[in-house]
Amino acid sequence: MFDIKTMSLALDELEQERGISRDVVIKALEEALAAAYKKEYGERGQIIRAEFNPETGDLEFKQIKIVVDDSLVYKDEKDGDDDTRTKFNEEHHIMLNTAKLIKKDARLDSEIEFPLETKEEFGRIASQTAKQVIMQKIREAERLSMLEEFGEREGQIVTGHVQRFERGNLYVDLGRVTAIIPYEEQIPGERYRQGERIRAYLYEVDETSRGAFIKLSRAHPQFLVQLFTQEVPELQSGEVEIKSVAREAGSRSKIAVHAVNNNLDPVGAMVGGRGVRVSTVMSELGGEKIDVIEWSDNPEYFIEDAISPAEVLSVEIGETEEGEPHAFVDVLEEQQSLAIGRGGQNVRLAAKLTGYKIDIRSVDTPTQQDEVPTEE
Repeated sequence: MFDIKTMSLALDELEQERGISRDVVIKALEEALAAAYKKEYGERGQIIRAEFNPETGDLEFKQIKIVVDDSLVYKDEKDGDDDTRTKFNEEHHIMLNTAKLIKKDARLDSEIEFPLETKEEFGRIASQTAKQVIMQKIREAERLSMLEEFGEREGQIVTGHVQRFERGNLYVDLGRVTAIIPYEEQIPGERYRQGERIRAYLYEVDETSRGAFIKLSRAHPQFLVQLFTQEVPELQSGEVEIKSVAREAGSRSKIAVHAVNNNLDPVGAMVGGRGVRVSTVMSELGGEKIDVIEWSDNPEYFIEDAISPAEVLSVEIGETEEGEPHAFVDVLEEQQSLAIGRGGQNVRLAAKLTGYKIDIRSVDTPTQQDEVPTEE
């Protein structure tokens, strides 16, 4: 009935290229053939199973009957409304006393097998049924395989090729599956060409009726973290830790780092010799500016560094009326615009990085007369 060589090649191809095991495909084939046999030759209520030997091509069909007794089924009428028994179906059930004549150790709810005649031809409808069931099982196995593979890669950087751009969303070919970079997860201003190689952060894997739905991001703060992790050995070894990240993708980011070893300069490790490490990350992000600062458990010091490149005179820590952390930062008047940044970006990123609501206050530059009173 089956071309064994062709079948074996198909099973190998599914296993190697799609990650679907031979056993899964054979089981799907058996279920499909059983469904086709029942549709073509079976009776209502029958349980039919198929057993296929991929080595020889032999195919056997069996009818399964469940062992029951009067406590589980009724033949004539139910004994009142509280009777939960099922109506006896001779195609589905076999009474216990009869089953013991066939199999001495038969028990309630066990199965008795009856061989069925093997049919060489199933007919057009049956063949279509078999094909549909096989394809459904293969799609299901492939979906589970992809969910497992990409579920393990969630939180990592993946590489693919730009497939198409549709309704603001970017579709990326990852080989076995197509992922999506939603519009809001793209870096503003970036342009992509079809077939272009692209890297992104895999932040979500959803299971849908159509298979694995994989979401990528180039704007996510963790994309920045993962890029640095690939470039900085001290991050990989745990000698340097990233404490917090504030990012406005495509424009500017601030990242706070801490060295476990006090003899290590965490900022220097992140920047690298001649700035090579931070430059590599900036290049991947299209020139996005990155400020690397040293984290401190002293909020005044931390906020002062977070406001850089502006020079800070003093930091006053307090709380808002709602009880949220609040800081007033005093800077010289000529430093105010630098502290706030274009469109408020610098102070906004500093607030995200430190977790404090930050207000910038300018202080007039003291004159020489103010500093040293003259005497007549």
